[in-house]
Parts: sequence; structure tokens; C-alpha cells
Amino acid sequence: MLHYAAVFFVIAIIAAVFGFGGIAAGAASIAKILFFIFLVGFLVSLVLGLIRRT
Repeated sequence: MLHYAAVFFVIAIIAAVFGFGGIAAGAASIAKILFFIFLVGFLVSLVLGLIRRT
């Protein structure tokens, strides 16, 4: 999941450099959403791992 967020972030940067504002904004928003989904999944697995260990 984090890999896809990084890929969309790179696509957004490349699109912004070449002047495609709409594509850059879309790719950046997808990257942001994927990053937050990854972050929530990581925190849930961290908490569940700590609960199972005790």
C-alpha cells in the first residue's frame, strides 16, 4: 500500500513539472488517501500485536 502511495506521489511530481495541473492534483490526492489508509492499517496492526503479546 505504501508503494502505491509513493508511485502516485512520483506521478504527481512529474505531472506538475510538465504542467498538467489536473493530473498532478488527482495523483496527489490519491497518494494522500493511500498513505492515510496505510497509516491506519499500520496502527491497527501495531495495537493488535501489542494486545496479543500480553
